[in-house]
Amino acid sequence: MKKTEVKAKTAFVCTECGADSPKWAGQCDACGAWNSLTEITLESKAAVTASRRGSWAGKMDAPKITALKDVTHTEASRVSTGISEFDRVLGGGLVDGAVVLIGGDPGIGKSTLLLQSMALMAPRMPGLYVTGEESLGQIAGRAARLGVPLDGLFALSETCVERILAQAIQEKPRFIIADSIQTLWTETLAAAPGSVGQVRESAARLVRYAKETGTSVFLVGHVTKEGGIAGPRVLEHMVDAVLYFEGDSGSRFRLLRAFKNRFGAVNELGVFAMGDKGLKEVPNPSAIFLSHTSTRQPGSCVLVTREGTRPLLVEVQALVDASPLSNPRRVAVGLEGNRLAMLLAVLHRHGGVFTSDQDVFVNVVGGIRVQETAADLPVLLSVLSSLRNTPLPEKTLAFGEVGLSGEIRPVPNGEERLKEAATHGFKRAIVPRANAPRTSPAGMEVIAVDRLADAIEALG
Repeated sequence: MKKTEVKAKTAFVCTECGADSPKWAGQCDACGAWNSLTEITLESKAAVTASRRGSWAGKMDAPKITALKDVTHTEASRVSTGISEFDRVLGGGLVDGAVVLIGGDPGIGKSTLLLQSMALMAPRMPGLYVTGEESLGQIAGRAARLGVPLDGLFALSETCVERILAQAIQEKPRFIIADSIQTLWTETLAAAPGSVGQVRESAARLVRYAKETGTSVFLVGHVTKEGGIAGPRVLEHMVDAVLYFEGDSGSRFRLLRAFKNRFGAVNELGVFAMGDKGLKEVPNPSAIFLSHTSTRQPGSCVLVTREGTRPLLVEVQALVDASPLSNPRRVAVGLEGNRLAMLLAVLHRHGGVFTSDQDVFVNVVGGIRVQETAADLPVLLSVLSSLRNTPLPEKTLAFGEVGLSGEIRPVPNGEERLKEAATHGFKRAIVPRANAPRTSPAGMEVIAVDRLADAIEALG
């Protein structure tokens, strides 16, 4: 009997969005990009034969449907990374079997943070650092510069996923660091490393290994010039947590923000300072975002924002100047530009302050990005302070959402924000009436306002 030859499966994948197509076309149906479909081999002959015999972890059993009421739910156990700010962003620590994707600009500190965490976790749980971009000598040299102990640290210079998993099955590490996912490739695909198909399939195999063995996996991801993680968008859906490193290249401070976390709160923020010995935690991040000048300056207002579960004090600065242009500029750094234009219209209509012939620049000090509406009132007060060239009263802060009809709306967790401000010595707070507590924090005067006109009047 003639043996039937197993043919490898192929498909056409869009290099822009990662969408699959059974045949070639000039334009991608998913994203509309032209000439972006490339042919890739989905499975080799050996992989097809192996998949028929069973998976690498053994032959798969038939699936079974289970009623959720019969499932015993236990709280996920967490292991501390040894860095409290890192634990905060992860939701309290590292969960067994979790897959965490960390992205950020080159040189911002992704590998440094993971290497430091590995050294702190090594005495409690074995780990494996898989590098596809650097040699083992470079990894050892970085560890020496950081001053971390080398005892218990194990590294592997490899990019083939099958070989990495073979070593992991043999050594059984509790966590794996893959630096980076764009350098890994699998033998089941004929595409080049870094392509859409290779990134997706390599990540899928690591995720599958993590879930079946309970091994935690950290994936380091490159970012595009737009700031998103390179590769298919499905990569962020496959993992349990997506963390982004943020920070200005000219600043020593780094922000680690959670954009997705199946085991904790999203938008949680960790603050670090980059030094000669690597990343150090910042125990009091509010202090670094406040101005250290001894005198009050016009155009400055302190805001109590909230990042995840943490109240954070930041300084909002505004500069208002006569514009020589027929269409004055509206520039917002750290805030949404369209919302700034809307707030200036509300200031004119309900506050009687005219800025249509002025250039308005607003900046959040420290490179942090404020995404909540609690910044509305501080932005308008800082704009008014700059326009009048009069600083706000000393030790004064504000927060609150401004509606289109000029009303001041409450924001969540107002009492916690006031307590955080009181610990930093602030004596006066302008807040929405619904956020005013029954008992003000010791030494603080809370001014409750209903409308924008009331807040302007409170400034005197």
